[in-house]
Amino acid sequence: MKVAMVAHHYPHAAHRAEFIARVQQIAEAFRGTPGCLSAECWESADAVVSIVRWESEEASQTSFATVLSAGLDIEFDAREARPREIVRLTAC
Repeated sequence: MKVAMVAHHYPHAAHRAEFIARVQQIAEAFRGTPGCLSAECWESADAVVSIVRWESEEASQTSFATVLSAGLDIEFDAREARPREIVRLTAC
């Protein structure tokens, strides 16, 4: 069953461009993992939104493990003005 993650990130204005570059790098890493169907970075007026889709929950977990082991910067930190809003979805 397909699964997805939609994450709204709220970087401080001074870090927005850097944050977008960071999300794009992470999306590229996700796209290179088995079972990842898509990984994209979107913008709204107040947020940077990452959307990732996988073939299955197992593929999602494997992708996250791969990205974490690659040492990519995915942790919440002071560059963000407020906590991330993350929604996990399962296809109907």
